[in-house]
Amino acid sequence: MIALVQRVREARVEVAGRVTGAIGPGLLVLVCAEPADTEATAARLVDKLVKLRIFADEAGKMNRSVQDVGGALLVVSQFTLAPPAQGRALYEAVLAQVRARLGRVQAGEFGADMQVHLVNDGPVTIPITLR
Repeated sequence: MIALVQRVREARVEVAGRVTGAIGPGLLVLVCAEPADTEATAARLVDKLVKLRIFADEAGKMNRSVQDVGGALLVVSQFTLAPPAQGRALYEAVLAQVRARLGRVQAGEFGADMQVHLVNDGPVTIPITLR
């Protein structure tokens, strides 16, 4: 899986003029499924996302996770290199696992023409590639 993670002050995604997901402070995660990915790959990605030390601590150093700061995730399917059914299943697996681990998650709509709005905090953008 490939993910592009952006620390945001707020973000939302719209499909056909309606908001499908919106968060305040947290992470906007653009996700790409690849053909060799499995639900185990999705679980590894979620583990990295909830533990990623991307938020400032009291000393101003990036040393706190989205869990530590009580932030949320907005997960958007960026594109998929996997067949569409597999890509959808892996995207939904990421969402389900984030919900189980963090609870605070919003989503885009798989395969839709989406408009993503964000206020990048920093800016801080981190690519993650799992093989």
